[in-house]
Amino acid sequence: MTGALLAAAGELPPESTQQAVGYPSLFLLVALGALVPVVPTGAIVSSAAVVAFHQSSPFSLLVVFLLSSAAAFLGDLALYWLGQRGVRSRNGSRWLAALRARVTPDRLAQAQERLDTHQVSVLVLSRLVPAGRIPVMLACLLARMPLRRFARGDAAACLAWAATYQLIGILGGSLFPEPWQGVVAAVGLTVLISAAPAVWRRLRGGGRRDGDGRALRHEDA
Repeated sequence: MTGALLAAAGELPPESTQQAVGYPSLFLLVALGALVPVVPTGAIVSSAAVVAFHQSSPFSLLVVFLLSSAAAFLGDLALYWLGQRGVRSRNGSRWLAALRARVTPDRLAQAQERLDTHQVSVLVLSRLVPAGRIPVMLACLLARMPLRRFARGDAAACLAWAATYQLIGILGGSLFPEPWQGVVAAVGLTVLISAAPAVWRRLRGGGRRDGDGRALRHEDA
């Protein structure tokens, strides 16, 4: 899978080299992206799926799916465990503070409301909705959800997430004859999906401001 991660604009290394280097790289990058939410893990999984689609081994796609879902699950559990330490500590922790800094109060309130209504099932949707994982995880932490209970919901979430982004990669791989072309298409699509919610929120927010740039109240609208 190293061709997927490098997105080489030409000929890919032999399959044995891709698998020997790419599989561990895929696992580490997805786990790191789950632990430090700045790595575009969806694009990584889709890119790996593109290359696996063009390989001769019938098990390449299965390996990508298993590695991606397992790495995402372990990364989520590590981040949740670190966040729990901050919740239990009187002084908090930098991990909990980092999670709080990435979530606005209104999004946290929405996540807490959904968690109260749907309980663990909301975890599955949180990974499928772009930028939805961290608000729901923070809501679970503040609700003091046990790690074991979080893990049950997150396991299904990671499986669904890995399958979704792998399907994007398979689609990209099937539309183009060269793997690098499919990688470009898959990465572009995943970036577009990830950016769409932020653009939508900005457009909505921009429409609710007056000429001085102040947010309009309901009675002023």
